[in-house]
Amino acid sequence: MVKRMIIKIDEEKCTGCGKCVAPCAEGAIQIINGKAKVVSEELCDGMGYCIGICPEGALSIEERHTVEFNREKAESQPKKQDLSIHCFQCGAGEDTHYLMPLRHNMESMWVCTRCLPRLIHG
Repeated sequence: MVKRMIIKIDEEKCTGCGKCVAPCAEGAIQIINGKAKVVSEELCDGMGYCIGICPEGALSIEERHTVEFNREKAESQPKKQDLSIHCFQCGAGEDTHYLMPLRHNMESMWVCTRCLPRLIHG
């Protein structure tokens, strides 16, 4: 066991919308019985891309003792594509552009790296 950062899901707040599944490139999160679950702690890299996308604020990150992150196992997971993930500015999807989660005015959205500078600098 090692001490590291890992995702924590508040089942009381989770509505099971599934918006956190695709941003987890390692495949650590799945919807089970209508709720988001970390299915394998060794797949969670603790980066937290899923946190900002949760509309209910059900995800957080905490430091705790758990198994070590397994990069090889994470990289071997099937990639999940979510067609609803696209840049809110230009509409580009993750198949053509790099996308980043963004939170503005209490709303979670995605922005591509081409639109981000325009958003920052106006």
